[in-house]
Amino acid sequence: FFFFLLLGILGEDALLPAPQNISILSTNMKHFLTWSPVIVQGETVRYSVEFQGEYEREYANDSWIPICECSLITATVCNITEDISATVAYNLRVRADVGARRSQWGTLKGFFNRITTYLTPPLMKVIADGYHLLVELEDMGPAFQFCVLYWKKGQESRMQQKVVKEVSSVVHLDTMEAGPDYCVKAQTYVEAINRSSSFSQTQCVRTQGGTSMWLVTAFISSVGFAVAALTLPFLTWKTSKMFRYLCCPIAVLPDTLKVSEPPTQLILCGSEETEPCDLMVHVMPSEEVLRLWIQ
Repeated sequence: FFFFLLLGILGEDALLPAPQNISILSTNMKHFLTWSPVIVQGETVRYSVEFQGEYEREYANDSWIPICECSLITATVCNITEDISATVAYNLRVRADVGARRSQWGTLKGFFNRITTYLTPPLMKVIADGYHLLVELEDMGPAFQFCVLYWKKGQESRMQQKVVKEVSSVVHLDTMEAGPDYCVKAQTYVEAINRSSSFSQTQCVRTQGGTSMWLVTAFISSVGFAVAALTLPFLTWKTSKMFRYLCCPIAVLPDTLKVSEPPTQLILCGSEETEPCDLMVHVMPSEEVLRLWIQ
């Protein structure tokens, strides 16, 4: 009885299949291991993932390293991006667990090297801010750089290039001229694997500064005309006064010659009982004046 019971338990273990269809999805340096689910009626199947790099195969006795984030998980996908840290060949395997039962390891067919990752062009937005040509690029992570090509439409032979190593905000490319369209396209580049993506779709914009500049010019001209119309009469009046003063200056009498009393008081000297006014003016020579002063 115990023999057949043990045989049944061993047979039950042997019936737990290993995961199948193991593959890797790798895009833009993000790597995911996937596999088909193991179906066991009425049971929750859990999975564990291990990897083996070049060092483990050649220098660590062909050992395997468990991926802690993918130990006894119920999902059928494992993010292995952090574990694939070198540009070498990796092998990966998955095992299914149901309670105390375990399957055999299901191993990835062939090796995986991150150099085979699929690189996509960056999402970008081209902006015409006045006469400034700007581009806004998708932030794809610190491993990514961007090669941006821009040119004046119809002058593709004079295409210019700008390398963007860090994406923090919009990038200024050029100062545009009014009239022609300016076109931009970009590709991603990963230095760690020395590979580039294809170029994005070309986007073209035209400066929006022409109309606004005409409005600004018209506004400034109208303001200048209004200021001139208001100030010209004042300037004319002020200039005429200056010329009048220069040509016909106003003479100012000294204080000794100014009359402090009204003229009528001076004329009435004969009507009042006062001493008769001497209206005679006698001019004396200077010698006589000196003699009188000495006496």
